[in-house]
Amino acid sequence: MIEERFINEILTAGPVFLLIAVRAFAMIQTAPLLSSDSIPQVVRLSLSGFIAFTAFPSAYVYDSVLSPFGLSFIFLIIGEALIGIIIGFYLSLIFAAFVTAGQFFSLQMGFGASETFDPLSQIENPLMGQFLNLVAMIVFITIDGFRELFLGGFWRSLQSINVMSLISGRDTIVTMLLSGLSRLFLDAMIISLPILGTLFLTSLATGLISKASPQINILSEGFPISIMTAFILIFATMPFLTEAFSRVIGSGFAGLQTLYMEIGQRIIGGDGL
Repeated sequence: MIEERFINEILTAGPVFLLIAVRAFAMIQTAPLLSSDSIPQVVRLSLSGFIAFTAFPSAYVYDSVLSPFGLSFIFLIIGEALIGIIIGFYLSLIFAAFVTAGQFFSLQMGFGASETFDPLSQIENPLMGQFLNLVAMIVFITIDGFRELFLGGFWRSLQSINVMSLISGRDTIVTMLLSGLSRLFLDAMIISLPILGTLFLTSLATGLISKASPQINILSEGFPISIMTAFILIFATMPFLTEAFSRVIGSGFAGLQTLYMEIGQRIIGGDGL
């Protein structure tokens, strides 16, 4: 009986359900892990419909009656897709920090020319950047990142943001995206600084040895030493790296919650449709 009541409500307010599904599909298309080309589009569409079905009873960013005809509804669909893209893109910035951290010390450890194909982003990444990205994905799953993504990211957005509040709060969103870009490089530098600093000292030591004893062919030994030192550091600091990854992901979701609280006030003030 409950499912039938929900289905009847969806049929009654079909345009609102379509807007929610569009937002969910746009978020899935850009969110980490879910945006992989290895996931068929049919699965993404089905997941979007299921998310819209479960979130529909609690969504109140629009009135229950909307006309599906007219140019205004097309603009609403475009706006909902933009909201989903913003959510997924902001979370993608978080994962880009881990790839960038690996890029910082890949050249120093001797893996600058080695690149692997990333099946998720469909681009070639340095080997260590790909490794840190995979570790971050495991941490994301371990800390229930998908639950935070759908409950704290998507479900909260349905209670806080609509197209009108998105337009009126565009300055806040632009500021959030710019701060996310700056935090990307800051987090990447913090994550890679211990390994990068140690590799710099290793290169400095090998340079001093080559100056002190020119007869030693330190160039041929420098790369193995750098690679071995980097792997030992990664193995030793992996517990601290996973904790740092967890904090970075958590701060990303906290940033989304802050955005929702700021923009959600505009709906309370009467901007909702």
